[in-house]
Amino acid sequence: MPEGAFDFTGYRVLVAGGSKGIGRSIALAFAETGATVSICARGAQALQATRGELSAFGHAVHAASCDLADAQAIATYIEDAAQALGGIDVLVNNASGYGFSDDDEGWMRGFEVDLMAAVRASRAALPHLAASPHASILHTSSIAAFHPRRHGAPYAAVKAALSQYTTSQALALAEQRIRVNAIAPGSIEFADGLWDRRRREEPTLYQATLAKIPFGRYGRPEEIAHAALFLASPYAGWITGQTLCVDGGQGLTG
Repeated sequence: MPEGAFDFTGYRVLVAGGSKGIGRSIALAFAETGATVSICARGAQALQATRGELSAFGHAVHAASCDLADAQAIATYIEDAAQALGGIDVLVNNASGYGFSDDDEGWMRGFEVDLMAAVRASRAALPHLAASPHASILHTSSIAAFHPRRHGAPYAAVKAALSQYTTSQALALAEQRIRVNAIAPGSIEFADGLWDRRRREEPTLYQATLAKIPFGRYGRPEEIAHAALFLASPYAGWITGQTLCVDGGQGLTG
């Protein structure tokens, strides 16, 4: 469904992890369709660059540095963003710690950023979401959550936990009419992202992964953004507790 089919005028949207890649594309897509947007990230340079892009749409924009592994920093960011935008209608939890190494550091990085940041941001945003007539939460999971992995078990495990949390959270918040869904992207390529770096540094792995994607190409961040627009829109008003795979069929090959 093209972006022109959506109208998010009057919506207040927060994107945690919104300065680069998928998060940036989600933030821009919401702004382009009329929403006021807040983004947070750790890197100041990318954060300010994306803030400038968002400002070009003529809506209010809020951007703040935030370490999403820090519980207090998350609570502060959510409250500041809600005050700046006048409330929250959509919360997008997009950040990842990319915890691939099978050591305590890899496991804890994924646990804190991929899972607990989503839990903490949801908890902080809940009073604001409860006041919205069209509230929803979106989490960025991964197709890695659905298949065993020889490498990168921490990443897959925390994404699986996030997908399960999506279902439990959706059930718990249904009485408040807050919808909760997740998107599970396949391999997405963008400038200086994970797969762009692997194309340059690990070409054998890059080509082997490409060969497993039936559509014959890597995904683009805006294709995940389009799914986010749909899931946050009234078109998905009867959808909650679901994880939508957006992967060009990659998951079909195991």
